[in-house]
Amino acid sequence: MATHNGRLPALLPLVIIGVLVGPCVFIPARASQMNQTKHQGDQEFGPVVRAYLGYLNNEQEVVDDRVSRREVSASYYRHNSNRIKALRQMAIRLARESHNDYLPELEAVSAGEMSLLFGPQPPAPARLKVGEILRNTFRYLGPVRVASEVFYLFARLDPYEQAELNEKAVSSKAETARPEKNQR
Repeated sequence: MATHNGRLPALLPLVIIGVLVGPCVFIPARASQMNQTKHQGDQEFGPVVRAYLGYLNNEQEVVDDRVSRREVSASYYRHNSNRIKALRQMAIRLARESHNDYLPELEAVSAGEMSLLFGPQPPAPARLKVGEILRNTFRYLGPVRVASEVFYLFARLDPYEQAELNEKAVSSKAETARPEKNQR
């Protein structure tokens, strides 16, 4: 572009700066707007549930950052992003069903990861029943499918629940071991 005297218009440097800097300003603004929308959707929950959902958002940002720096493979990224989505779905479901600002400690594992929770002899996922207590440590909450992956979600029992279950197990063993009195 030339003017009458052969010089570039005075606004051209500003246009170039706008083209170069514009995406840097507008993309983060759009991401911030999307995060605000996501957080506004969480407003139906109390502070504990919102904090957990915020924690999951932070975990997703960490995974996003690691993949952007090529620290992890694409399959690792997808798997962990799907796990975070499964945890989020279960947390929201539990909060809505209970109408309570409380969430147990949640664990999400794929079929191949069951040994992470249960050791070398994990339960078969097909045999799990919703509500079932496993090893006096976990309550099975059900499967969650995210994309093409299935995660099995568990709630870790709090120490009081675990102690109560252990006490019941000990008392039931004592009952069965006690010989019946001879009746005449």
